[in-house]
Amino acid sequence: MASVFAPSKGGGLIQKITGLSDLGVVVVVVMIVLMMVLPIPPALLDVLLAVNISLSLLLLLLTMNIHDALELSIFPSLLLLATLFRLALSVSSTRLILLHADAGNIVRAFGDFVVGGNYVVGFVIFLILVVIQFVVITKGAERVAEVAARFTLDAMPGKQMSIDADLNAGLIDENQARQRRRKIEQEADFYGAMDGATKFIKGDAIAGIIIVFIDFIGGIIVGVAQQGFSFADALQTYTLLTVGDGLVSQIPALLISAGTGIIVTRAGADASLGTELNEQLFADSKVLLTTAAVLGLLGVVPGLPTLPFMVVGAIFGAIGYALSGVKEQSAELQEQEREAQEIEASKAPENVLAYLQVDRIELEIGYSLIALVDQEQGGDLLDRVTMIRRQLVLELGLVVPPVRIRDNMQLKPGEYVIKIKGVQMAKGELLLNHYLAMDSGAVTREIEGVQTREPAFGLPALWITEEKREQAELAGYTVVDAPSVLATHLTEIIKANAAELLGRQETKALLDHMRTDYQAVVEELVPGMLSLGDVQRVLQNLLREGVSIRNLVTILETLADYGEMTKDPDDLTELVREALGREISQQFADESGVLYAITIDPIVEREIAAALEHTDRGTFINLDPRVAGSLLNEVAMVWQQAAETGLEPVVLCSPQTRLPFRRLTERSLPLLPVLSFNEISPEIEIQSVGMVNISNAD
Repeated sequence: MASVFAPSKGGGLIQKITGLSDLGVVVVVVMIVLMMVLPIPPALLDVLLAVNISLSLLLLLLTMNIHDALELSIFPSLLLLATLFRLALSVSSTRLILLHADAGNIVRAFGDFVVGGNYVVGFVIFLILVVIQFVVITKGAERVAEVAARFTLDAMPGKQMSIDADLNAGLIDENQARQRRRKIEQEADFYGAMDGATKFIKGDAIAGIIIVFIDFIGGIIVGVAQQGFSFADALQTYTLLTVGDGLVSQIPALLISAGTGIIVTRAGADASLGTELNEQLFADSKVLLTTAAVLGLLGVVPGLPTLPFMVVGAIFGAIGYALSGVKEQSAELQEQEREAQEIEASKAPENVLAYLQVDRIELEIGYSLIALVDQEQGGDLLDRVTMIRRQLVLELGLVVPPVRIRDNMQLKPGEYVIKIKGVQMAKGELLLNHYLAMDSGAVTREIEGVQTREPAFGLPALWITEEKREQAELAGYTVVDAPSVLATHLTEIIKANAAELLGRQETKALLDHMRTDYQAVVEELVPGMLSLGDVQRVLQNLLREGVSIRNLVTILETLADYGEMTKDPDDLTELVREALGREISQQFADESGVLYAITIDPIVEREIAAALEHTDRGTFINLDPRVAGSLLNEVAMVWQQAAETGLEPVVLCSPQTRLPFRRLTERSLPLLPVLSFNEISPEIEIQSVGMVNISNAD
């Protein structure tokens, strides 16, 4: 039972300490300031000097054992407090030295140990320590902090763009992107603060030098003039106290300066300093053995001392030999573990659950197309897939799942298959090192090539070699390379099946993303007004007809406006389409704002409206099969006639018949856009290019 309750007791103590931490910091800062004006007895000064040395050593060890600079993000503030504390101690010790010629046992002990009976040597050693800190460590740390802050700030835009690219590509989610952005901001703030905090160390070193001269010169004057010392006694006493006081203050300052230098020079560290030194300095046994051999040669050079070089060389040689043996044993152990794992895996029952996983999008390729994926062979298909996913986010507002690319030895060498949810949706064949030449309608002369069809749109095309590329372009052909053909085909297949790729999980991810900035509309709509499945079906209906769902705010607000009136996804979809009318009409209009439309004779439209049948699965047109066939033939003929003139018309009908008419035509004419009059924005000019007549339809 004791082990069960022990953590809770410790946790309670930590909570109590944490609760008093804010007040404790305020009290400590106030006490540090009071130390500069109030006298401190020598015994208390000894305790505070010991605390100062301990804290400096603690900070140095912390900087050596952190993996990331942000693990000690409070370091700039600690640096300021430590510097302030050290200066307060220097003021207190100076007061005691000048008033009583006594600054406690620690100051006197440091002075006796360093001076060692020779005041000149002791003073010189102290000056050397000051120079090391001020010129070498402090100056270097200040420069490194300045450069680190500058480069961190300069790299922020690039890092932000990298995060946005990963987010758009689907490699990370919104929470991960937010965490990475926050880390970048913290790094910039940290190195900026370190750039300023290093100035404290520089000022502290200068103040230490001034305080030493004040202790020495002022002490001799006070000792001779007020204390009654002879000049020799004053020189002996105040030199010892001055050197001791300087060492007691400069050694902690040296430790913190070293810690500052370590933390700003380990920007890309992945482990503690000791671990990285061990892994990198002693990583290669050959280097250590070579160093040992060189030291051995220096040991036999006439005039050089033999013993030191031989001893150090033997140490390096022993370490190198031991590391080589350890590496061999480690490699053997890893090989044995791998073989053991393979044996255990072969004995274990097969986990067939993994075979239940179906990839949302698969691209299977023949073995000769592997070069398109292998970046070492110059393949850029993976980059193209990333661009496709980014393009579809912008065009449709759909976050496309990652595309699984795998080789299939059962396919022909240049063949590929595109699957959606494990079902084959398209198939094609490429000729590597060839180009696909398509007739753009302006071909002046024919060229020779391998007859084929462009896989995405089924247009007649030719496979031509590199030598004929320029000739084909001059002849008026549109020429694209093989990877572009595959990328275009994949893009069109994803667009055509976008509705199937939007599941409930993807819909929830979109709503969670919207919740960040539009919390009110999301919480009003889901789940109180509509279920997640209702929202999904509306979005699928839009995607099924090529309508972008990127303007999700307007879609959700429209659903919230009408969600209490109807729960029918078809009715809600039509209301959303009307709200998106400006975007939809501009999508099908040309650059001059003209929308070319095929209209339906009012008599035909009345016949369609009379044949509407409402079922649980939606509203459909229940026409006689012969009449329906004639109607479809008439629509196809009018559409084909308009397309032959270079136009891309849409069918315009009433809002009541738009969706049933679309369902009537979607199987035989899947690419035919059907719009209602309510979806046309006022600034769009409608130009009729044909009409479906009742006489022809019958």
